Amino acid sequence: MKKIQFEPLVIHDYEEKTFHLPVHSHTYYELVYIRDGNGVHLLNSSRLPYQTGDLFIISPEDEHYFEIEKKTHFTFIKFTDDYFSGHMMYYQADAFISLTPETIMRNKLLKEVKLKMDEPCASILKNTIENIVAYNGKDNIARSPLMFYQILSIFGLIKETAAKLNLRIDHGEPDKEELISYIHQHIYEPRLLHIKNIAAHFSISPNYFSDYFKNKFDISFRNYVKDYRISIIEKRLFVPSITLSQIADEFGFTDESHLNKFFKANKGIAPKMYRKMRIAGNGAG
Repeated sequence: MKKIQFEPLVIHDYEEKTFHLPVHSHTYYELVYIRDGNGVHLLNSSRLPYQTGDLFIISPEDEHYFEIEKKTHFTFIKFTDDYFSGHMMYYQADAFISLTPETIMRNKLLKEVKLKMDEPCASILKNTIENIVAYNGKDNIARSPLMFYQILSIFGLIKETAAKLNLRIDHGEPDKEELISYIHQHIYEPRLLHIKNIAAHFSISPNYFSDYFKNKFDISFRNYVKDYRISIIEKRLFVPSITLSQIADEFGFTDESHLNKFFKANKGIAPKMYRKMRIAGNGAG
């Protein structure tokens, strides 16, 4: 089910014991503030428990639904693509020019975590929502500069909270060269190349990181690390003075047997035999 909205801005504020819609998506953007109540917000593949004071962001690519456990008072702020572009004159010099509200709304990481605002941000958000709801009775709210700046301030709170939580919201993507450089520098430290650890280093979601890497490099992260590790081990095996035990220790394998199992599983041959073949082949050449 996809809900359609033609108005640039619509504000809905109401209470429910059971959410009135099935799982659905929109043609518009939606800020959802929980004024009271609790339950679970199903957003794409995430189940995010919600409570009073929580804020969620939803863009046209998303699907969501609320499982209400305690009667919940929602405030929905819904706007189309042209709402902010229609107010460009009001914020041309603002920092949002490089990170627009629409860009923030589409950020995947912000759909997988809860934005836990501390004070005074939580109180400011609550007061801002109350201001928006109170002003909603005015005519033509979509063209109101006052309403616009109230909504824009919510994105300022989101940016500040994301920064405090060390979350990247500049697309949540590390530079390709920076990422590859990190992998190469830490190829001898397997623990640092676990997806959860490398994602934490770059302050992005582990789930999103895997998709990002595959899209950018046409190979999964795990396979890239595996192939790069094997390529270096092959070079080590070509040096007779380096023992298999030394190679195992260098690459973080538990012992020589562990190295043997890893190498044979990926190359189809034991490292000792591979070394003999390479050295013999080089000598014959």
